[in-house]
Order: sequence, then structure tokens, then C-alpha cells
Amino acid sequence: MHTANTLNMTMLCDFYELTMGNGYFQAGFQDRITYFDVFFRDVPDKGGFAICAGLEQLIDYIENLHFGAEDIRYLRQCGLFAEPFLDFLENFRFTGDIWAVPEGTPVFPREPILTVRAPAIQAQLIETYVLLTLNHQSLIATKANRIVRAAQGRTVLEFGSRRAQGADAAVTGARAACIGGCKGTACTLADQLYGVPAGGTMAHAWVQMFDSQYEAFKTYCQLYPNNATLLVDTYNTLKSGVPDAIRAFNDVLRPMGITRCGIRLDSGDIAYLTREARKMLDNAGWTGCQISASNSLDEYIIQDLIRQGAKIDLFGVGERLITARSEPVFGGVYKLTAVEDASGAILPKIKVSENVGKITDPHFKKVYRIFDRATGKAEADYLTVWDETVDETKPLELFDPQATWKRKTYTDFTVRPLQVPVFRGGTLVYDRPSLPEIQRYCQEQIETLWDEVKRFENPHTYYVDLSQKLWDIKQGLLRKNH
Repeated sequence: MHTANTLNMTMLCDFYELTMGNGYFQAGFQDRITYFDVFFRDVPDKGGFAICAGLEQLIDYIENLHFGAEDIRYLRQCGLFAEPFLDFLENFRFTGDIWAVPEGTPVFPREPILTVRAPAIQAQLIETYVLLTLNHQSLIATKANRIVRAAQGRTVLEFGSRRAQGADAAVTGARAACIGGCKGTACTLADQLYGVPAGGTMAHAWVQMFDSQYEAFKTYCQLYPNNATLLVDTYNTLKSGVPDAIRAFNDVLRPMGITRCGIRLDSGDIAYLTREARKMLDNAGWTGCQISASNSLDEYIIQDLIRQGAKIDLFGVGERLITARSEPVFGGVYKLTAVEDASGAILPKIKVSENVGKITDPHFKKVYRIFDRATGKAEADYLTVWDETVDETKPLELFDPQATWKRKTYTDFTVRPLQVPVFRGGTLVYDRPSLPEIQRYCQEQIETLWDEVKRFENPHTYYVDLSQKLWDIKQGLLRKNH
């Protein structure tokens, strides 16, 4: 039997992907080249944009795709799969192509954030894991960035491991939060595996273990003089917590010439308590002492605290970040968009639905981002058929996404393809950036968005449009399949 440390992630798939693979094999489709897009339909929290994340873990998954002997035994005992198909799985590996939007890129509904070109069985089998990793990390990176932007330059740390929905969600969630702009995490494993800076202070239990609060604070300062952040709300924040912290700082840190220290509040009226604590610390000469706050924070509470004049230098955000509590699902989907015939010609495919939002955009596509040449701001994204190019010397017209009768013309612009090659013929061709590089890239790309797109309430709807050629192909398929 498998243990947690020996699980083969190839088997982390929906069972229907295996039954479909068996069906493709027996129908002679195992070598049929297919194209699948990953896209999402709505931005979480009714925001103006999302942030793509999870590619690093997807790369690891693709590179390790295989079926072990124990996996084959399990499939055989299911009694559903043909022996030639099981023989085929024994030598299974991914041999296809993948293009993806780099992690940290702001992305918008209905545009492909990842495209797979691969034989049918391979492309179908990876669906679940592709969606799992991109959906989860994009969700957390998007939520983290909302919280970081609400903090208006103040440090935000991810504190949510104990409330995460599983061990992997805690670790990869901390990584995604870092991409979104968090400066660190409470999760030690996320630091060990991915280099997300881990840190922490003390729990109320530390204070309660000592005969007095002052003794607890003094001991902590002696043990960690260069990282002394004291939790001051175990008993009474203003009557004893802050005074005892000041006394410990005076008795231990001041003689050592150390001025870097902090206090943390995890309960009560945070706005009022931090204002009063700031006065007490400043009056005692500890003007450099940082004040941290935690306790079920999110972007809206942080905004309110700042409006109320709270004196907070650092926010520790837990459950509402790591679970994206306000909207805990990123609705990415994986849809067939084209197949190749025997001659190699690409044949577009479409999914039609009475629900207009579920009608797909067909064909093997490219995604371009249009930037205003004068301001450097991102103006729109433009979906084309794979063999189209955009001429920057000619005006470009796009539909208004909220009023399809209205067009907007761009004349002085530059374009950049959003997707980059990740795998070619099953071989990794992507130079993986470090986590700090992804975080910096994310911040740079968000700066290219207009403030109207970034606001939390009623953000401007960013333009995402189809080229005329792609539009005509889509309409032709809709008429054909009506």
C-alpha cells in the first residue's frame, strides 16, 4: 500500500480520465493530437483581475508523470481496462507541448492561462492536476495581493497554516501568498522547501507558563534580543501588557544598545489599542518599536483599521487568506479547443451551451497584451488564432466587453505575447525564476494596471477581445452546431 511519502501524483486524477484514456486507446485515438486551454470565467471577490500561480508545481508534476507497478495492479483489479491499455501505461510519459502565462502575471476571464498540445490520452490524463495546482495557487495569490494592496505599503505576513485545508494547501498556499506580495509566512516547511521567509514570535501559552507577564517578556528578550516581538494581550493590553513590554525592553534590550523590537496584538479593539500603545511606546523612547496585529483580518478589515488611524506596521493574516474565505474557489476549467487531422491541419472545436458564459473560444490561440506606448499601462488583452500576428503600426480595434456594440481603437501601442513555452516534446524549455523574482515580476506587472482596474468595489472591466479571424471562426462553429 502507498504511504503519504510515496504517493504517485500521476494517480491524482479523476477516474473518468482513465476510462476516457482507455476508450481513446481502444478507439485508435491515442496518437491524435489535441489542444486544451485552461481559463477561468470570473475573478474572485468580484475583483478586477487575478494573479496566475502554480506553474512551478505543475512542472514538477509533468516531469514525474509515470505509472508504477502498484498503480498498474490497482487499475487491473478494477476490471475496466484493456490489457493493451495497461501495457501502454507501463511506459507512459508526457511528450507534448505546454505554453503558459508566467507566474505572477495579472490575468483576466476567458483568456488561456495555459495551453496543452499533446496526444489525447496524455492531455486528458493531466486535467485534474493542472486545474488543482493552478486553481489553488492562483486563488491564494489573488487574495494575498488584495490584502497586500489594502495594507498600503505595510508588511503583510501569511499566518494561516493551522487553518489551511490540508498540509499541501498550507505549504503551497504560503508560496502563492508570497507571489501575491506577502513578505513571509509562519509555515516553516514553506521556507525549507520554497524559501518563503518563515518567522514567528510567541503564543499566549508562553506568557501563561511564567509566574508573571514581565518575567515571560524579560526571558524572551534575553533569549531572542535581536528578534523580540512580545504578545501583549494575554491579560490586559494597556494596563499591563504594553507597560511590561516596555519594562522588559528597558531592562534587557536598552543596555545592549538594541532598538529593534516589536509588540503584537491579537484581540480587542485593534484600532484603539494600537493608537494608545503607540503613544505609550513613543513616550518611553521606543519610537522604533513595531506594532503587529493579527486576528481574522482581511482586506476590508485592514482598510477600515487604516481609516480609523490604527498604528500598525505589520499585519499577520491567517484563515481569511489561506482559505480565501470570502470566495474559496477559483473557477479555472480545462476545455478542448482543437484537434489535428491526419495531415497535421488544426481543426477548431467548440463547446456550445444554453448558458452563454459556458460557450468556449475555439482553436489553438495566442494571447497578446496591449500596452499604451506613452503611459506603459496595460490597455487590453487580444486573443488571436495561432498563426496571426499583431501589426503595431496599424490601428487596432477591440470591442468594449460591457457593450459589444462599442469599439475602442488603439493607435500608439506595443504588444507582448502572454504565454511562453514551458515544454516542447515533453522536454522542459522554461527557465524557472526564483520565488523572489516571481514576486518582483508580479509587483511590476500589477503596476502596469490602471487604478480603476485595481479598486475593490466595482472595478473597471478590462478589455479581452477576439481577433476578427477568431471571431468569424467561432461564429461559424456556432451556426454549424446550433
